Amino acid sequence: MTDGPPKPRSALAELTLARFRLFFREPSAMFWTFGFPVVLAVALGIAFRNRPPEAVYVAVEAGPGAEKALAALASTEVKATVEDAATARAELRVGKVSVVVVPGEPRTYRYDETRPQARLARLLVDDRLQRAEGRLDPTRVTDEHVTEPGARYIDFLVPGLLGMTLMSSSMWGIGYVIVELRTKKLVKRMLATPMRKGDFLLSFVVMRALFVLIEVPVLVAFGWLAFDVRVVGSVLLVLAVSLLGALAFAGLGLLVASRAQNTQTVGGLMNLVMMPMFVGSGVFFSSANFPEAVQPVLRALPLTALNDALRAVINEGAGAGAIARPMVILGLCGVLSFAAALKLFRWL
Repeated sequence: MTDGPPKPRSALAELTLARFRLFFREPSAMFWTFGFPVVLAVALGIAFRNRPPEAVYVAVEAGPGAEKALAALASTEVKATVEDAATARAELRVGKVSVVVVPGEPRTYRYDETRPQARLARLLVDDRLQRAEGRLDPTRVTDEHVTEPGARYIDFLVPGLLGMTLMSSSMWGIGYVIVELRTKKLVKRMLATPMRKGDFLLSFVVMRALFVLIEVPVLVAFGWLAFDVRVVGSVLLVLAVSLLGALAFAGLGLLVASRAQNTQTVGGLMNLVMMPMFVGSGVFFSSANFPEAVQPVLRALPLTALNDALRAVINEGAGAGAIARPMVILGLCGVLSFAAALKLFRWL
């Protein structure tokens, strides 16, 4: 006796497997998921690698005392030249020098106080000139220079690139594919198959969740091998945060693609949603640089929550309790966007 025909697998399992196969057949998707973050990390890691402090460029305005000031400033840290007043002003205006020193009594420092580099240059120049004139410090001090993993720019950058990659691959890998299926009338044909509508959309989300198990270890391992970016906290917590972030952006990708009728429309909508987060969510520089008035908005963005949580775990060793707020933001984003996408989705 036979047990009869084998029991068919669920529609969700078959749809998820199909999503995996389609992804690995697209070289461009593989590059933007794995290749682009690695290339970007290498380029920015080289640009911001550990190196000696850059020299400060200073113009000394020609006149009485100019040569004396020039001699006092001569060092590997300060590159000073004597220029006439017009040339010194022009060089300051275009950024060739950070400070213009006008000798005299009192001595004048001309610089743009809105530039942090100019303020630091002013302090360094004044310190050297004051010492050359015989200043005695009331307290003896020594300097101890420290550069260690966790405080470098590359340590800040890698978690941001990981968050950016999870957002981009989740949204483009879902939204663009769905609209392509819609333009080819394949979504309409799916309605004729014995599947639940929710399974069709959920298969994209499950695929993204499973793909995190491949994507995140590759990028974290590259950061460790290439730049010694260490995961101070729990690796499992990094995976959990990444998984929640991927689910949140998968929901957003579904929502953005729920009504779009062609790839041009979904491309514009994707950029409209992602571009503010690229700029304001702290991928390449801290979101704290933006004005205080917009901080509540930036803190509510899902990519800001993902980047903050990843940096807290990777660089600071934070536990689950310390990142509860960003985790809640990501969870709510994923649940609400998926529910909205299921309600608004255009099947015909």
